[in-house]
Parts: sequence; C-alpha cells; structure tokens
Amino acid sequence: MVVPYTHEPFTNFQDSSNRAEYEAALQLVKNELGKEYPLIIGGERVTTEEKLVSVNPADKNEVVGTVSKANQALAEQAMEKAQEAFKVWSGWDPEARANVLFRAAAIARRRKHEFSAWMAYEIGKTRKEADADSAEAIDFLEYYARQMVELKDGEAINSRWFEHNQYTYQPLGVGLTISPWNLPFAIMAGTTVGPMVAGNTILLKPASLTPVITYKFLEVLEEAGMPAGVVNYIPGSGREIGDYLVEHPKTRFVNFTGSKEVGIGIYEKAAKVQPGQNFLKKTAIEMGGKDTIIVDNEADLDLAAESIVQSAYGFSGQKCSACSRVVAHEDVYEEVLKKVTKMTEELAVGNPVDEATYMGPVCEQSAYEKILDYVEIGKNEARLVTGGSGNNEKGYFIQPTIFADADPNARIMQEEIFGPVVAFTKAKDIQEMIDIANNTDYGLTGSIISNNRAHLEKARREFHVGNLYFNRGCTAAIVGYQPFGGFKLSGTDSKAGGPGYILHFMDPKTVCDQF
Repeated sequence: MVVPYTHEPFTNFQDSSNRAEYEAALQLVKNELGKEYPLIIGGERVTTEEKLVSVNPADKNEVVGTVSKANQALAEQAMEKAQEAFKVWSGWDPEARANVLFRAAAIARRRKHEFSAWMAYEIGKTRKEADADSAEAIDFLEYYARQMVELKDGEAINSRWFEHNQYTYQPLGVGLTISPWNLPFAIMAGTTVGPMVAGNTILLKPASLTPVITYKFLEVLEEAGMPAGVVNYIPGSGREIGDYLVEHPKTRFVNFTGSKEVGIGIYEKAAKVQPGQNFLKKTAIEMGGKDTIIVDNEADLDLAAESIVQSAYGFSGQKCSACSRVVAHEDVYEEVLKKVTKMTEELAVGNPVDEATYMGPVCEQSAYEKILDYVEIGKNEARLVTGGSGNNEKGYFIQPTIFADADPNARIMQEEIFGPVVAFTKAKDIQEMIDIANNTDYGLTGSIISNNRAHLEKARREFHVGNLYFNRGCTAAIVGYQPFGGFKLSGTDSKAGGPGYILHFMDPKTVCDQF
C-alpha cells in the first residue's frame, strides 16, 4: 500500500551535519563544472555542433556546462521517438508508471543536496532557496504518483439495472513541456512527470539558462526505470524548436511556465488547428504575477515586515509569486515602511554558495539591465528609499530595492519586474487596499496581514488571486497543501500540485455496456 502523502521536509542548516553534507555536495558539483552534455532522444545520446553554454550568474566567467542544442530536424526525430514510446508507455499499468516516480523520488531524495548545489552554481540559488526547490521537486514526484494511483480506476458514475457504465481516463499522446529557469528542478520536474505518469510521452525543452540541472534529472528518471523515449531532452531555441513543436500537428498538449508575452503567444499558436490535426490541443500555462501584500491597520507589523522581505527578496525576487507591491493602511504605512527598510538594508547580498548570503545574483545580463531600467523608471514615479544599484563586474548583483509613495497605476506597480524591487503605496481602508491589489492584469498570489477577521473574510471573497494567504508571505506554496496557479493573465490556473492537475493531460471516456 502506498503511504499517505506528506511533503518533503526542508533541511535544517543549523544542524552542523547538514551543513557539512551540503558543503560536500557543493564541492562535488564544483568538480563537475564545465562538462559537455548531449541531447537525449529515444534514449540515445545525440551530440550537436551548436551548443548552449550555461554560466554561473554569480561568476560569469565560470562555465557550469556546455549542452548540445536541438534543431528542427532533431525536434522532429524526438517527436517520432515519443510517438513510438507512447504506444508502449500508455499501456503500462498506471501503478507501474507511478512506481517509476516513487523510485525517482527516492533517488532524488538521496541526491537532494547535490541537486541543490547544481542550482547554486547554475542559477544562483542560496542554500535555503535551493533546498526548497529540491524538496518541491521530490514532492511533485510523490504527489503525482499518488494522484495516478487514485485515478487509475476512474470515477464512480451511475448505472441503470440493465447496463454498466464506466468513466475512466486515458492519456492524450505526445506533449511539449517548456520549463522555466527560476525553479529549474521543481517546476521542470513537476511539469514533466505530471503528464508523464498519466501515460503521455514528453518532449522536454528546458530553459536555456538551466539545461544542466534538467539533464541531471533525466539521469534520475532513467535510473528509476523510465523506458527510452518517454521523456526526450531537447534544449534549443524557442523560435526554432519551441514554436515548431507548439504548432506541430502531433503535439497533443503544451505545458508551459514563463513570461506573459511568450505564454500568450503559445496559447494563440496552440489554438490553431494545423493541417492533418484532428484534435484541439490542450494547454496548461502559467505566466507570472504582480503580487501584492496588504497590511491592515489591525496587523502584527513585525510579521508584516518579515513576510514582505521574505516574499520580495527570496531568490532575488525572481519568482512569479514574489511580492513586488505593498499596499498598507495609511495609519501604519510609515511604520511598516521603516521596519521593512531596516530589515532590507541588513540583508547580505553575495555569492550563493556562501552560508551567510541571503540574496544571490539575478539570472543573466539582460535581466540585470531590465531590472535596473525599471529602477530608473521608478525614480521618476516614486521615492527611492533604499537600494537601486547594481554591480555586474563579476556576477549580476543588484541591491534589494524599495520605492515608496508609488501611484497604484505607475509602471513599477503594474508591470512584472522579476527582480528584487518592491513598491509601497498607501490606502485609507480595506476596500481601497483590495481594489488596489486587484488593479493589475495578473492574479497569481496575494497576502493580507490583519488581525481583523471580517477584513480577512472580505479578502477571501474579493481579493482576486489564485493563491491567497492570510498572515504570511505570498510565496512558498507547498505541493498538495496549496495547489498553485493564477487568474487573469497569470495563466490557465491549472493548479500545479493540486488534485486535478494531471486531469489536464488525460481524456475522460465513458463506456456503456448494456445487458
């Protein structure tokens, strides 16, 4: 019997033995830096002349790995191999498919610190952020395996005396997963194994910034018993192979996490029925947020400040759930701003492999430039309180930044910056605070800090986000506990880590047997 699901615990780095194990993993990974990695198509390693070069954003002269890059011909080859594998994999007993995920979870758990260390080097995650990412990846493996076991016999429906009706689920076929760089293990793994355990086969195009961690995960799936061709590893250009596969007449679904602009484009392309296509593609799309923490005048202000700092600056604000807006009641606005500023100015910014570092670099040069451009915009729209400077001499470091007295309609209050920048505005009452929180194109996460139960209940009804939190930060959803996904232009609200997630990648079928 499968034991009940519980999420993977976070590592206590106060424990000296845990610290020593993590330091050993950092050294292990450091010794592996600079290697070359092939594509994996139909279980075969394929090397190409054109490469992706993954670099350490904390030390841009350090190459993490060099990865072969797929073109359209290889993408087509991967599609063919995935079609072949689907004929076999879809026929596996669902519990047998789930067992591959359970075994993969056990392997990943044993290598947890190693995966975290890869994220420290490849995308600049501090040990706390990397550990949470690794734990979430393990959670997805465990949770979706159990989902499949629960769904394998379908759902109960009614039958009349002369018939037997059955309602079951069947896999779709070959799907495309386009994973992001900011949670390069957790989201990449979840968006791959959810549809995979449902019986589909996957074309996995990882983010160009984090292809090495993805390759390492493919090794885990192979060791766990995944047959060749079930997941095909094809890093490459979004324009060359991403669009090609989104529009491919044999692609049954697209599972995407990334920017609003790219996500909308994928949604449009997937909607068009191509010549030779006799089905409508399904999409599961998550596109980001402009997330708000409301601070009521009946709030624990120390809790509010702690929640804002943690949600705004964890992983340098490079989360779709990050707090980038604070709407505080005018009675407590200045005090909250003062507390957050003090805490922010005490944060240690530096190399994420160092134990004392709270916030590492941003992901690459273009992001560094974009964030600092928004800082300049913010200087014309609001009052710069702290931060606002960067240093890219060695890596892509930006000081955590606070703007105050921002107009709710200012660009820094409306557009996703995806960096360590948070803007404050004030409001006169709970209604105005909720109205401001709702006035963006996004609806992913939000939080309200208040000891007024009536205000919390009003937010429950009127704060329009997919994930709303009371008296805590607006980040760190846990698989199976807080299913994750958003409203409006935050995506299709497919609720990753939730009870209905893998249903997006299956077709329900009714069979009526009359006697």
